[in-house]
Amino acid sequence: MTKTVDVQVNAQSIAALKKGYPLILKEAVMNPDVLREEGTIIRLVDKFRKFVAKGYYGNQNKGIGWVLTRDDKEEIDFPFFESKIAAAMERRESFFEDERTTAFRMFNGEGDGIGGLTIDYFDGYLMVSWYSEGIYSMKHHVYGVLDKIMDYKAVYEKKRFDTKGQYIEQDDFVKGEPGDFPIIVKENGMNFAVDLNDGAMTGIFLDQRDVRKALKVKYSEGKHVLNTFSYTGAFSVAAVLGGARETTSVDLAKRSLAKTIEQFSVNAIDYEAQNIQVMDVFEYFKYAKRHELKFDVVVLDPPSFARSKKYTFSTAKDYPALIMDAIAITEKNGIIIASTNNASFSMKKFKTFIAKGFEDAGSRYKVLEESSLPKDFRANRDFPEFNYLKVVILQKLK
Repeated sequence: MTKTVDVQVNAQSIAALKKGYPLILKEAVMNPDVLREEGTIIRLVDKFRKFVAKGYYGNQNKGIGWVLTRDDKEEIDFPFFESKIAAAMERRESFFEDERTTAFRMFNGEGDGIGGLTIDYFDGYLMVSWYSEGIYSMKHHVYGVLDKIMDYKAVYEKKRFDTKGQYIEQDDFVKGEPGDFPIIVKENGMNFAVDLNDGAMTGIFLDQRDVRKALKVKYSEGKHVLNTFSYTGAFSVAAVLGGARETTSVDLAKRSLAKTIEQFSVNAIDYEAQNIQVMDVFEYFKYAKRHELKFDVVVLDPPSFARSKKYTFSTAKDYPALIMDAIAITEKNGIIIASTNNASFSMKKFKTFIAKGFEDAGSRYKVLEESSLPKDFRANRDFPEFNYLKVVILQKLK
């Protein structure tokens, strides 16, 4: 039986917790000395020792744990995990039945009732990500539930809770029949090669599915598309399959070249007809400007924070400058797909970055569409900060 301790929270946090706020913030806790071992079940109480909620202790970003239930009598045990995971799978029935999309998020942390835990489905293979030692200490429940309620080919895991919040290097295989990677998954009929046992990344960011579809269906035909911070070239694949005249993929990581060639190849695209550049995106902007290159569509999906030899880039600080760089090489009436996964600012704030970039460039634009996480990445509507993805598709008017 996991041990339980009472944790007193301050008055201002109680109001948010009662409204359903799921994260237990460090500054909310009045008696932090009782928190010794991650994975301890914590009863949150007010100053009169009255019960508020129950959760677990696990350090993650700004929080020291997550609320799991507001019922003092509910045990955090195998049936608890089973009910949450089964309900999450039921909500995604349409995904399980969709033959054109075989990779999606099956369980999305606090959006499905258990913060710090995500489970991604890749055509029968599962990838479980653990975001704190606290939730990892309950892995026997999660793996037991998966064994009981579904047929899978194999389970892989990513531990993302070292002291800097980074992935812990290990053999990620847990159980089942090991995959012969890369395996090919489908997304809206497109093919993507993924490897679930190759470090922190898998080869595809599932949260951008709707954006790739929009690029393919609405914005690619006959266009020259520039895909910056291109990773394995998934946006470039979508563009070519949507009828793009040409794509240029730019990423600093050496392995992006082989990975992008692989993604083109599994879609029967001649990669030699496409342009793949392994270089710093900011250097590429300068190069494109010098050579007077112009693009019809520019995709901007930078990491929240990136460092190269010459540059340090932070979305919270440098996005307006990134927009300016993009404007300089975008055709008149061209499209810029501006995206960020930085959870530390809102969509409203993100749109001020875009506005500033255009203002500084002396240019004008109109917003064509905006979006956030797709529906398998379930998030609580009352607390938009957990819906971290922000995408604005806009047209450069002059």
